[in-house]
Amino acid sequence: MYKRLSIVMFPFLLLAFIGASVWGYLEHQEKNTILIKAENQYQRAFHDLSFHVDKLHTELGNTLAVNSASEPSYRKGLVNVWRLTSQAQSDITQLPLTLLPFNKTEDFLANMANFSYRMSVRDMTKQPLNENELKTLTALYDHSSEITKEIRDVQTKVISNNLRWMDVEMALASENETHDNAIIDGFSTVDKKVGAYEELNWGPGNLSVLSTNNVKMLSGNDMTAEEIKPKAAQFLGLSGTSAMKVVENGGKSPEYQSFSVVVPGGQGSENDIQLDYTKKGGHLIYFMKPRMVQSAKFDLRQARDIANEFLDQHEYKDMSAVSYDQYQNIANIIFAKREKDVTIYPQQISVKVALDTLEVTGIQATDYIYGQKQRQLGQPKIAAAEARKQLSPNLKVTSESLAVIKNDLDEEVLCHEFIGTMNNNIYRLYINADSGSEEKIETIRPEQAEAAANAAK
Repeated sequence: MYKRLSIVMFPFLLLAFIGASVWGYLEHQEKNTILIKAENQYQRAFHDLSFHVDKLHTELGNTLAVNSASEPSYRKGLVNVWRLTSQAQSDITQLPLTLLPFNKTEDFLANMANFSYRMSVRDMTKQPLNENELKTLTALYDHSSEITKEIRDVQTKVISNNLRWMDVEMALASENETHDNAIIDGFSTVDKKVGAYEELNWGPGNLSVLSTNNVKMLSGNDMTAEEIKPKAAQFLGLSGTSAMKVVENGGKSPEYQSFSVVVPGGQGSENDIQLDYTKKGGHLIYFMKPRMVQSAKFDLRQARDIANEFLDQHEYKDMSAVSYDQYQNIANIIFAKREKDVTIYPQQISVKVALDTLEVTGIQATDYIYGQKQRQLGQPKIAAAEARKQLSPNLKVTSESLAVIKNDLDEEVLCHEFIGTMNNNIYRLYINADSGSEEKIETIRPEQAEAAANAAK
């Protein structure tokens, strides 16, 4: 019986074994294909990084070689520096370095990109590079030489020893902190050298990733956690503070110091109410009350009116709605400061309103709080009619006003703001009210334009 059963089962077992073997082989081949593809992408990104850093060093040298009075040559050189730095940053993001301390090098490249961009868009005929900026450019040339040499050394080891980036990824992901890997050691050396560089003068208007909040403009004294609790209770309309949890943030850095307040929502941590206050003065910069909004019983105009009233009742005065959006039955309305009939875009607040009950469920006021300062709003040197000449004759202008915006150099400038339609698109254009030059163009999404039109009815 067993012999007969084995004769019958043997072909099935053999087929199952062959099938499992084939499946395992195909899975192994597919896995190898994926690993080879990932390795090739890593190798390409690394060699591109080496090439772009090398070219960056050359371009910095070429820029310094021409006379600073040669505005076209300097502009071309700085544009190339910005382009190559941005490409190097892109190459780094494609490498498995997330677990490797490489932030100093990334910050250095980001600041270099911002510095070169700011210099390239500036009118050097009126504002040529000063002595400090030339010193910074020279220091960047010297530092890029060292970085190029270190990355070339790593590249030489990768090529001569057939090193794999997949080994780097596995080494970084392992819990063993001792990494004996030439690539890891090489990039660690680069980051240490960059961290040892003297602090460079990136300029007062640098769009740096290290830019900080300006606490000097905040009014009031430093608050304590116990002083923040009553402010949060008053804002939320609560009678007690016993359920609140307050965490102090920022350590010893004044520009980052704040308090985070959490109030239990009663139905799990996902419903907790969250508020953030500045340590100096105790100004509310963030509020969120998460909840599901099942239906929209009110429109955007009603939401705008409620949000405007809400802001006026608190410390956010003289605000005007400048942008509307709606998502999952929640209105998101952006307000900007209004001063002497001028819209101050750098000082704005985002307000979320639930369209089922018109309850304000969120505020983001960081730009408003830290953007407060005394502004000298003079009269525009160029009239609106003159500024219109910079627009396309095919643009149908629907509104015009004065506004303060931040330009590419992170400087506040007074502009004529025009909103118009062309080619079935809606545009918002800003023309400098002093020079008549174009500062910025924005495309308004159709749904935003429709929301604004409905709110204006």
